Amino acid sequence: MLRPTRRALLAAPLAAPALAAAQGQRVLRFVPQADLAILDPIVTTATVTMLHGYAVFDTLYGTDAGYGVQPQMVEGHRIEEEGRRWTLTLREGLLFHDGEPVRGRDCVASIRRWAARDVFGTELLAATDELSAPDDRTILFRLKHPFPLLPRALGKVTTSMPAIMPERLALADPARGLTEMIGSGPWRFLAEERLAGARLAYARFEGYRPREGQPSRTAGPKQVHFDRMEWHILPDPATAGAALQRGEVDWLEYAGADLVPLLRRNRELTVTAVDDRNASVLRFNHLQPPFDNPAIRRAVLPVISQTDCMLAAYGEDRATWRDDIGTFLTGTPMASEVGLAPLRGPRDPTAARRALDAAGYRGEPVAVLQPNDFAQLKALAEVVADGLRQAGMAVQLVAADWGSIVQRRASKAPVAQGGWSVFVSGVAGAGVLDPVSHLALRSNGAGAWFGWPDSPRIEQLRRDWMAATELAAQQAIAREIQLQAMQDLPYVPLGEYSRVTAHRRTILDIPTGHCVFWGVRRA
Repeated sequence: MLRPTRRALLAAPLAAPALAAAQGQRVLRFVPQADLAILDPIVTTATVTMLHGYAVFDTLYGTDAGYGVQPQMVEGHRIEEEGRRWTLTLREGLLFHDGEPVRGRDCVASIRRWAARDVFGTELLAATDELSAPDDRTILFRLKHPFPLLPRALGKVTTSMPAIMPERLALADPARGLTEMIGSGPWRFLAEERLAGARLAYARFEGYRPREGQPSRTAGPKQVHFDRMEWHILPDPATAGAALQRGEVDWLEYAGADLVPLLRRNRELTVTAVDDRNASVLRFNHLQPPFDNPAIRRAVLPVISQTDCMLAAYGEDRATWRDDIGTFLTGTPMASEVGLAPLRGPRDPTAARRALDAAGYRGEPVAVLQPNDFAQLKALAEVVADGLRQAGMAVQLVAADWGSIVQRRASKAPVAQGGWSVFVSGVAGAGVLDPVSHLALRSNGAGAWFGWPDSPRIEQLRRDWMAATELAAQQAIAREIQLQAMQDLPYVPLGEYSRVTAHRRTILDIPTGHCVFWGVRRA
């Protein structure tokens, strides 16, 4: 990975552009990991869009720091008919940003729109005979069979987020992104102030009614302590670090490994590794050659190094990352060691070349998507591309901004027609705890995440896991899933990392997990 020199980092504050600040308001100035290319949190799994989504939209349930599920927009629920009838009651006084009340029918339409795109939502609707709104404050699920994970689905903390929006917006095609952002959350999106590639702005929603309790991740009261929030798009890490040092911004979502030593020497800043791990993944295109061939997918494993990937993307401080990982988050109940031998031991390009020849690789182009404005993913893409080249593959690095990468990875076209072969990404640790909401594991063909793997065996094992009621049985199925995943390779795990964030010392109560914008305050 190419890294800026120490001299460049030290000189960067002198070259950083001045950033405008709103006058006479309490303003939170945030630097996200990438530009917000897509506003709709239903149509993309990009984390930056999810962060925007949680600011603008609320959810029926929330997930706390211990991954417990709590009522959020709902007052509570009643379960009847041996678990096949759920009645959810909305809290009183909930409003959308246009002043209209949140009604049951808005929630029903929102759930349907979300479930059309989300892996967990798909499972919930498949188990549902009837989803209706008997009145303005009631949501009714009549289920084909008990689905005890219902609150967990509606309160999931990973992409795609189950956003509650007005019925007129929720009835829009879930495959086409919304641009009108009338939300139910604590922040209003100021569309008229959006400067693509430069800045986004939000205002506190005065009509938002926080629930009682203690704030924790996406659960509890969402108290906003600023009048206004600005997102400044600064893809160059040195420029972002310079702006933070000069007090032009308050908070960097990611502090790159090269910046951390410099930022830690500044007494006006706090640099911390967030106590919430995420997973890096390599995703193949299962529809197009060469990776439509599972033998070719398996053949490249000897040149994929988790250690090299983590070093390049997250630096030499091993306290912030882990290698030697499998399908499920390490240290959690579903994690195991089974089937991981191909990812371990010295990397062997010669073995990979022999395996590729045996599998029938004939020099097809391999397009590796590389986001230039997302330092960590750029580094991962470079390491993966280098490994594939060492194996003898005809690699083409396709460099673009993250917004363009997000759009291109949705293409199912051949490489020569604007398609792709490989991309790298990150998924939240909460999304790899088990098979249900594991975005990268889902292998239902056209309904799967970009790459579209199709593995009936993995899908059957997922259903078996959901039907299992004892932990030991679930763990046994999870081991089978990992074994099958190492054969079918819907994705390759590249490592786990904790996001290192940096902010001015005057910014207090930075949350656990991904960035949310309530509870945060200025001293």
